[in-house]
Amino acid sequence: METQKKIIKVNPTDNVAVALVNLTAGELIHFEGETIAIGSDVKAKHKIALTPLNTGDRVIMYGVLVGKSSERIEKGGLLSTLNVKHESDKVTGKTETIGWTAPNIDKWKDRTFLGYHREDGQVGTENVWLFFPLVFCENRNIEILKDIFEKELMKPKENDYQLLLRSLVSKESGVDSKEGKASNADLFNNIEVKFITHQGGCGGIRQDSHSLAKLLAGYVNNPNVAGATVLSLGCQNLQIQIFKDALNEINPDSKKPVLIYDQQQIGTIEAMLSSVVKDTFEEIKKANELKRTPAPLSKLKIGLECGGSDGFSGISANPTLGVTSDLLAALGGTTILSEFPELCGVEQELVNRCVEEEGGKRFLDLMQWYEKTVVDAGSGFDMNPSPGNIKDGLITDAMKSAGAAKKGGTSPIVGVSDYGEYITKPGLNLLCTPGNDVECTTAMVGSGANMVLFTTGLGTPTGNPIAPVVKISSNTELAKKMSDIIDIDTGGIITGEKTIDEMADEMLEFIIDVASGTIKTKAAILNQNDFIPWKRGVSL
Repeated sequence: METQKKIIKVNPTDNVAVALVNLTAGELIHFEGETIAIGSDVKAKHKIALTPLNTGDRVIMYGVLVGKSSERIEKGGLLSTLNVKHESDKVTGKTETIGWTAPNIDKWKDRTFLGYHREDGQVGTENVWLFFPLVFCENRNIEILKDIFEKELMKPKENDYQLLLRSLVSKESGVDSKEGKASNADLFNNIEVKFITHQGGCGGIRQDSHSLAKLLAGYVNNPNVAGATVLSLGCQNLQIQIFKDALNEINPDSKKPVLIYDQQQIGTIEAMLSSVVKDTFEEIKKANELKRTPAPLSKLKIGLECGGSDGFSGISANPTLGVTSDLLAALGGTTILSEFPELCGVEQELVNRCVEEEGGKRFLDLMQWYEKTVVDAGSGFDMNPSPGNIKDGLITDAMKSAGAAKKGGTSPIVGVSDYGEYITKPGLNLLCTPGNDVECTTAMVGSGANMVLFTTGLGTPTGNPIAPVVKISSNTELAKKMSDIIDIDTGGIITGEKTIDEMADEMLEFIIDVASGTIKTKAAILNQNDFIPWKRGVSL
C-alpha cells in the first residue's frame, strides 16, 4: 500500500495545505515539485502556508477566501488564530450559472427501501406516534404520558394511568390484566411512541410562537409520523388555532390523525389524561397496522449536518456526504443543506448554483439578515468556530464554512427556505437555521427530512425523536474512541485506503438499510431524542 501523504492541497488555487499527520519543526516535505521546510511542530488537521504570506495577504482554501494574514507567515509556517483573521468575499448577486454533470446512477436507479407510505405520497423511514405540548406548561403532563406509555408497553410498572392502558392492551392481546403481567411488546411492532418537550409557546414574542407552530406542524406532517397527541393549556400565545393553521398551510388535505386536548377546557388533569390514554391507544392500534413496503430512493429526504467538526471534516466526511447528496439529487431524492452561519464565505458559489435567480436573492437576504442580528447582539459570524473547532484546525468561520458546504455536493440548488418552511422540491435545498447542532437537526426534520446524515470530527451525541440520525466520523481515531456513537468511519479517505466515491457508495447502502429498518443507528440505540426550537426573539 502506498505510504500515506503528509499534506494535501484541497483545491489547485489554494495557498495553504492541510497536515494529514503530525509534522515536526525542521522536517522537509516534498510537495508538487518543491521542498517545504516545516517552521514549527504542526499537529494533524492544521494548516501550513505553501507560499510566504505578508500581512494582509489573502488566505485561500477550498478555492475561496477563508481569511487574511495578520502578520507575516513564512512558507511552511503554521496558520493559527494568532496570525490569521476571518475574512470572506462580499457577494451581491449571481455572477454565473454553474453547470452540473450528474453522476452515473445506473447501479442505484432500480434500488428501493422499505418504508411507510402515507396518504399524501410521502414515505417514512420510521412509524412514530408523537406526543408534544403547545406550551411548556404542559411539559409535566407529557412526561407523565411518556412514563406510562413507554414503561407499560415495555415492562411492568404500577401507575393508575398505566393500569388503564394495561387493561386496554390486555383486552387487545388476550392477556389477563388481573395477573399483573406486562403487556406484550410485540403487539405494537410497527409503531413507536416518542415524546417532545420544549420551553416555548408563551412568554416570548408572538413571532416565536408562530415559528414554533410551524416547526411542530412540520413534525406532524413529516412522513415518519403516523399521528400525534397534542396538549394545550389554553391561555398561551401558541393557541390551538395557530397550530391548526400552520398544519393546514403545510398540507391542507392531510388526513393524518391529530388528537388535541385543552386542559383549561377539560378541567382536571385526571379527566384529560384518561381521555388521552384511551383515545391515543385506539389510534396507535390503527397506526400499527401499517407495514413497510418498497419505495424508490426518490422518496428519501435527507438532512445534511455537521457538528464537532475538525480539520479533516472538509476533506473526508463532508465531501462523502456531498457525493451522496449528488447521487440522491440525480435519483430524484431531496437533500437539505442548512447552518447558515457556516456558509459564510461560500455564498458566491451557492448563489451561482441556484436554479432560480430569486432563490439566490433570498439566500443572500437571509444571510444578511442573520448576520445583522448577530452583529446587533454584539458578536459576529467570525465568532462561530468553537474552541474544539479551533483546537483541531478550523481557525476562521470562513475556513469552517468552506469545509461544511462540501456536504451539499455540486448539484443545482432548487430552493431556498426560511426556518419552519416545509421543503417539497426534489434536489438540493438550502434551509436557514443556526449552526447549533440540535437546533439545526430539529429544524431539518421539521422541514420534512426523514433521515439526517451527521458528520463529526470530535464526536457529538445528537439524535432526533422521529428521524434516524446517522453519525459519520471524519477520522478513524474518533470512530475507535467513541464507537458507541459513530455509525460510519470515513477516516480511510485520510489514510488513502478509500476514495470519496467508494465511501459515498457505502454511505448510500447504509442509508437504504437504515431507511428500511434493518439497521438501527447508534443514536437510536442510545435513545438520543434531542429537540431544541430556534428562539429568534426575546423573552417578554
